[in-house]
Amino acid sequence: MIIKGRSISPGIAKGKVIKYDEAFSFLGGVDTSTGDLRVADGNIAGKVFVFPKGKGSTVGSFVMYDLMVHGTAPVAVINRSAETIVTTGAVISSIPMVDMIDTDILRDGDIVSVNGTDGSISIETARYIRTVSSAIMVKGRVLVLHRPDTARSFPGAHSLVSGKIEPGESAEDAAAREIMEETRIPVDKADRVLEPFYVREKDIVWEVTAFLYILDSAEPVLNEENVAFEWLTPEQLKADPKVVTGVPGALDRLLNIQ
Repeated sequence: MIIKGRSISPGIAKGKVIKYDEAFSFLGGVDTSTGDLRVADGNIAGKVFVFPKGKGSTVGSFVMYDLMVHGTAPVAVINRSAETIVTTGAVISSIPMVDMIDTDILRDGDIVSVNGTDGSISIETARYIRTVSSAIMVKGRVLVLHRPDTARSFPGAHSLVSGKIEPGESAEDAAAREIMEETRIPVDKADRVLEPFYVREKDIVWEVTAFLYILDSAEPVLNEENVAFEWLTPEQLKADPKVVTGVPGALDRLLNIQ
């Protein structure tokens, strides 16, 4: 599956991911003669370097060029949000770069293809599964399902009404089917829908299309896929330590679509 971001520096590359989870400064952050990181363990030479965004002095752009000269540069860069220093360094060093990628879906050691020309990536060591996740809202509260500890995905977690999209099925049809199967709640057209986003679980990348259904009333009747349910305010859901990754942010975006 191709994950679309934004093209920052053109070119195509493939390599193993090395990830840094904080804003990174090339100035002082890496040894240009070896590619060794100075702020963490690891070496970025010949790797796909993943970090949220750049920071620091504009000299960092020339540090990237120096890495290229020494043959110790990363083969590609992936950011959540590109800024001028890293952008300039990638361009002058001919390093393919993509941003607007949720870096949380990438792991150290992933094999990733990066297309800096069209702004896309593909995680070749992960499986992709298309799913839907639906927020059922009644009087300002959202239906949250409790998954059993034996569930194959997200065991013991709390989730919205979710499930896989079957071959040939539209996302909205899948959402209505899953809601009926898991809760016996009939729904019509969704009130709001998000563009797909991605959630990582071990070696699986879940492509999630989220829907919002605002109902006057609802009485869930659960099937065997969930063990309990509760109605939570968006604030309570956000504070729930067991909620599936990405759910609070998705609900916030659904409620604030203009």
